[in-house]
Amino acid sequence: MNDPAADRPAPPPAPPGARLFTDPEPFRTEYGAELPGYGLAYETWGRLSPGRDNAILLCTGLSASSHARSSEADPSPGWWERMIGDGAALDTRRFFVVCSNVLGGCFGSTGPASPCRADGEPWGLRFPLVTIQDMARAQARLLDHLGIEKLYAVVGSSMGGMQALALGALFPARTARVVAISAPGRSYPLSIALRFVQRQAVMRDPVWNGGRYRPGEGPLEGLRLAREIGTISYRSGPEWDQRFGRERLRPRPADVGPDFQVEAYLVRQGERLAGSGFDANSFLYLSKAMDLFDLGEGAPSYEDGIARIHARTLVVGVTTDLLFPVQQQEELARILREAGREARFVRLDTVYGHDAFLIDVDRFAAILRPFLDERGPQP
Repeated sequence: MNDPAADRPAPPPAPPGARLFTDPEPFRTEYGAELPGYGLAYETWGRLSPGRDNAILLCTGLSASSHARSSEADPSPGWWERMIGDGAALDTRRFFVVCSNVLGGCFGSTGPASPCRADGEPWGLRFPLVTIQDMARAQARLLDHLGIEKLYAVVGSSMGGMQALALGALFPARTARVVAISAPGRSYPLSIALRFVQRQAVMRDPVWNGGRYRPGEGPLEGLRLAREIGTISYRSGPEWDQRFGRERLRPRPADVGPDFQVEAYLVRQGERLAGSGFDANSFLYLSKAMDLFDLGEGAPSYEDGIARIHARTLVVGVTTDLLFPVQQQEELARILREAGREARFVRLDTVYGHDAFLIDVDRFAAILRPFLDERGPQP
C-alpha cells in the first residue's frame, strides 16, 4: 500500500550543518494569526561560556540561510565566511555565534513551503503574515532553548539589521549591544516600491498559480526577474561604471536581447537565486515583512519606538546605498542619541552599495571588531 505522505512535496532543505529548534507551543503573530508551533534552522560556531555571557546572535538577510560560516558538518563557505572565526571580527575564540534562519523563510525554518499540520500540504498563502518583530520573538524563544538569557550582541545587515533593531526594542534587557548595518528603523517609500515590483514579478509568473505550487517547482522566471530588479538596488552606479562600463557581450546587436556586460550580470544574479532552492512564497512574505517594518508601530511616535532600544548601538550606513540611503541610518543614530542612548554612527564610503557588507568585508571588520572589543555594559 502506497503512503500518501511519500508523494507530498518537501520544503527546501536546511543546510547540512544546521540544527532545528522546534517550538511546539502556539505562536501568535503580530497581526493576530496563530501558528501551531514552528521550527527555526540555526547553526553555531565557538563555545558558550560557563556564564553564558558571550553569545552573539547573527541575523540573516532576506535570502540567506543559517549557513554564515563553514564548519565540520558543512565545509562549504558561508555567506559571511570571513567575518566569523578564529581571530575574525566575530571571534570564535571569544564568542559563541548563533545564526538562525527566520520565521517565514525556508532552508529549514517554518514558512510557506512547510507542511501545514491540517493536511500535510505546503502552507502556501495560507501561512500567516509575519513581521520583523515576529521573527525577533521567535528568535527569543530559540535563545531560551539555548539557555541564553542575555546577548553580548545582536548583529545584522539589511533585513538582518531590522531584526537586530527589533530585538533591541522588544527585549532591551536581553541585548547589551546592537549592530545594525545598512538598515533603517522603518521602511520608506523607495524601498517599499522596489519590493512591490519584485513581488509583482513573482506573482505574475503563471507558474505561481496563486501560491499553489510544489516546492522546487515554483515560479522560477518570476523569481529570477525579482532578483534582477532587486540587484539594481543592491549595488551602485559608480561600481558598475568601474566594473562594466559599456562593455559589450557581442560586437554588434542582433536583436533586443542582452548586449551589455551589466545585463549579463543581472541575469546571473537572477539565476543564482532561482537555482538556490529559495522558495518564491517565502520571498513574498519576507519582502512584505520588510515593507511593514516600523519601530514606531504601536508606540506614540517613531522616536518613542526607537527609544525602546537601551543597548549600546553601532549603526553603519553606506554612502552609495540605493535601497536604504545613508541618511536613514544617520536619522536612526541621531534619534537614539537624542533619547540619551549610547549610539555610534559610521558613514562608510564605498562603491559597493547596499551589498557592501558582503563584499567590502575587511572594512566592515575594522568597524565591528573594536566595537565588540570595547569595555561597556556587561551582559
